[in-house]
Amino acid sequence: MITGGLNASDLTLLRAEAGSDDNGLAHATVFATAEGLDKLRTKIAEFAEKNRTKRDGSEGRPYHANLIQSIGAIVEAGLRALWRSPDRTFPEGDGVSPWEVWLEKSQAAAFIARSAEYGVVVGADRLEFPEDIVVIATATRDALALAVRRLAGVKALASPTITADFFDAMEIEEQAEWLSVLQGAATYVANDDPNYITLLDRGVGRAHPLIAPALSINDRHAADPAWGVEDLVGHGTQLAGLSLYGDLTVVLQNMAPIQIRHRLESAKIIPDVGHNPHYLLGAMTRAGINAVEVSADRRRTFAMASTTEDDTPHDGAPTSWSSEVDQLAAGVSGTKNIERLILISAGNTDQNLFGNDDYLQTSHLPDNEIESPAHAWNAVCIGAYTEKNVLPAGEPGIVVAPVGDLSPSSRTASWLSHWPIKPDVVMEGGNWLANGAPPPMKHSALSLLTTDHQFPVRAFTTCGETSAATALAARAITELWSDYPQLWPETIRALFVSSARWTQQMRSHLPPNPAKGDYGRLFQRYGYGVPDMERARRSASNALTLVVQDTIIPYRKSDNPSAEHVHNEMKLFELPWPVEELRKLTNTPVMLRVALSTFMQPNPSEPARGSKFRYASHNLRFKLNRPNEGKAEFLSRISKIAELPDGPVVDEDDGWMFGRNRRDVGSIQIDELTCAASDLARRNILAVHPVSGWWKTKTVGDPENLSARFALVVEIDAGTVEAELYAEVQTAIENLAAVATTI
Repeated sequence: MITGGLNASDLTLLRAEAGSDDNGLAHATVFATAEGLDKLRTKIAEFAEKNRTKRDGSEGRPYHANLIQSIGAIVEAGLRALWRSPDRTFPEGDGVSPWEVWLEKSQAAAFIARSAEYGVVVGADRLEFPEDIVVIATATRDALALAVRRLAGVKALASPTITADFFDAMEIEEQAEWLSVLQGAATYVANDDPNYITLLDRGVGRAHPLIAPALSINDRHAADPAWGVEDLVGHGTQLAGLSLYGDLTVVLQNMAPIQIRHRLESAKIIPDVGHNPHYLLGAMTRAGINAVEVSADRRRTFAMASTTEDDTPHDGAPTSWSSEVDQLAAGVSGTKNIERLILISAGNTDQNLFGNDDYLQTSHLPDNEIESPAHAWNAVCIGAYTEKNVLPAGEPGIVVAPVGDLSPSSRTASWLSHWPIKPDVVMEGGNWLANGAPPPMKHSALSLLTTDHQFPVRAFTTCGETSAATALAARAITELWSDYPQLWPETIRALFVSSARWTQQMRSHLPPNPAKGDYGRLFQRYGYGVPDMERARRSASNALTLVVQDTIIPYRKSDNPSAEHVHNEMKLFELPWPVEELRKLTNTPVMLRVALSTFMQPNPSEPARGSKFRYASHNLRFKLNRPNEGKAEFLSRISKIAELPDGPVVDEDDGWMFGRNRRDVGSIQIDELTCAASDLARRNILAVHPVSGWWKTKTVGDPENLSARFALVVEIDAGTVEAELYAEVQTAIENLAAVATTI
């Protein structure tokens, strides 16, 4: 037992072994907090330097003698000393292996944030216990050992063994026991005005006890009144489980209390027998949305994991279905004139068409292009990546995708210019197994666990690919909207997409010093990356997010009756920058990220006539003033840029990471700038201005009566530097105002 003034929280006994060496000494593995290490060092120093004084005044034993003399030697624990699984399961060889890492709760965030610096990839899933955070990490033994030595917080290591197939393979009696525990952990929060996820799919089954509490009997609908509302195939019920709880593999191991704040709706848009004719795909989507909206006015996230390959390849150009989705999102189609938040899966590739080698290259073949209508401008297209690489012990074969890279089934964009960046983001979609001759195949251990429509015959099943990714995205974006119910769909889209970042594995495909053009392939595969909900919600001392919701009238009639319409106004925002704090940071690099989101009204005839830049009713762009550039100079420069003819431009060396060719496409634009804090302090004027759109043509008779909503999301992040950015902005936020300026 360790004593001598050290608290139980300072040093924790992890493992003890009876004496087995020549001296018969026992060995113990002890986890020490940073405070515990400091206390132990102090006591060892006092043992060496100070003796107690006896009552008679003579010198006694050294301080802390009982503690220190009981310790023969203190050495840094190696990986094997931290290993709590059977010895035979310890990873051998020098290759990359998955590790279950147990972290001290107070130090977990720091370890996770810095682990990539040492070649350790930490997955997004977390298991949280009273004293521990458990994550799955992928690394070589040497890389993990270095991270353990350099970063505090690792209490234990183990072999990751629980995967989706563990629960999927159970007999129904055992599944029922796990289900009962999960039911006890779930609470459905009462809310007079909850957010809804509306699944546009094959229906959802209410028999499952994890779904019934969140899906009312009257909230199941069908695009065709003659159809039933039950799920006879299983796909919709699988998405329902994921959109409520996420991957049940994680939930069942965690067993922490679960609060469900949102609810479900179902609109069947696919018949139980046969399929919708191609010409009816847009109409059936509209009919499904009309069916739910006529029942009640609600905040809805529409999630659709149904796409078609009939339009492939479209090379990013609008199709009839994608154009209808754009109309529905913009609120110019459907029985109700309201803007809608719509998520669509990117579609899945046919892995049987190629081998096991470099799936990333084959993912860019024209036949593997993102399917219609996922390339709709106003919709959020969801692709898939994966962090799943754990197979059951003894399972032959290897996983196809590295941790943090594209899921093998996820489709990618075939275009690099003109049309929007798609997918917008990627979420977990599972991995595939390569075992012997191609093609690779799915494996339940590399999938996500969810609800089975056959309940009570089966409680759990597995699901994956871009369908699962879309359900997870619907859950994440709806939880975000539940936090900020006053925000518009355009704004929630901007917060969600702008929070995304590429993983280290994704970035490994870049050259050492990437130019703007080098990011093209990453955008085609991953969009903006993996969303981070903590980042989307964050406003901390060293990081903050400003959100603006506003309207603009982009165009007006020209003074020349024979000319087409001209630009009408731009919006200038003098942002309440934390100037004093930024000046204190002087040359410290600070990141600025801007997202501009609007829902445009489509005109698919314009691309058919060759006017690719006039598919949208209006196009908006943002600009930031340069250091030492005053308002008048800034206005003059932006006015000239706004009048430039349509088409790709040569990117300036202006510090923006992605550049205009990647940024100025679609109805959401995002870019990132890193500069010295003192420079950013002088760049506090941001403009939103129009460029060409079909509202600008003479066929539109009243451009002055056509206004457009937009959302502007501005994020400042000083990284790990201590700064009080938020406090200074908070005092000035009421002075934030937009000024309409005639161009």
